[in-house]
Amino acid sequence: MATSTGAASYTNTKSPTIRRILREAAELSNTPSPDYTAEPLESDLFEWHFTLRGPPNSAYSQGVYHGRIILPPAYPLRPPSFRFSTPNGRFEANREICLSISGHHEETWQPAWGIRTALVALRSFMETDVQGQLGGMETTEAVRRRLAQESVSFKCAVCAKSNADIIAECEDRCKETTSLCQEISVPTELNMGWRDELEAAKNDQSTSTRRSENSSELAQGGEPPLTEQSEAELAEGFVQTTPNVADGFSTHPPAPILGIRNRQPPSTASPTGTGAEAVPLWIDRVIVALVILLVAIVLKVLLGV
Repeated sequence: MATSTGAASYTNTKSPTIRRILREAAELSNTPSPDYTAEPLESDLFEWHFTLRGPPNSAYSQGVYHGRIILPPAYPLRPPSFRFSTPNGRFEANREICLSISGHHEETWQPAWGIRTALVALRSFMETDVQGQLGGMETTEAVRRRLAQESVSFKCAVCAKSNADIIAECEDRCKETTSLCQEISVPTELNMGWRDELEAAKNDQSTSTRRSENSSELAQGGEPPLTEQSEAELAEGFVQTTPNVADGFSTHPPAPILGIRNRQPPSTASPTGTGAEAVPLWIDRVIVALVILLVAIVLKVLLGV
């Protein structure tokens, strides 16, 4: 991993981002932790390599994992991105992962947090469920324990050291340093953000399940479930009307309404006309016959004269 002398060329910069990165690198070096370490590359302050132990009392407890942190140019106003280089069974290797502290969720990031906070949170996230997380992977506990044992001998090509050597050097620095690191806990905002993500994933899964069940019912010819509003609308469709026999209507029961989509508005038109007081058909025929007879009489009288 990089050394503190590798950043000497940046000491005269006036950039607040560079000063913040240098300060964090010095803080991690001066107050090391036996469980994790991180340093920027000598050639690029915006790319860090980290090494951390797996969280205790878990399938990762015997593992030591290596990865990369990419800082954005606007750091710390924007969050970093994370990739694991060591196969671990929780996150896909060499793929950017989605976390509450990563660039995928800028709304939960706070500039007051730093690399140390991110490393502590990253360790705790290894014990959480995947729930469709980007960059996450599902596997068995046995596979994760096997990968944990194999991770110790993993060697980063850039750092040219194995995970075991890097964490051993970190432990030695802890023994030599008089100012011990004061361990920090995962910020409450990150815990809440992670729980919100899990809850949202569960709700999405429940919604998809309900939609799938409803689609299956419709495919089998069933009617969709009625809500309170649809029940009220359906009830309004069953309007009883009493036909008037004297006006020439035939009595018949109203047709059943099978559903809201099949409901037709009641028709007020009569069988022989468009008005509400239409004349029966036989009366029309009598009137026509009388008119014809009257015309015939008039013509006979005129021709006789």
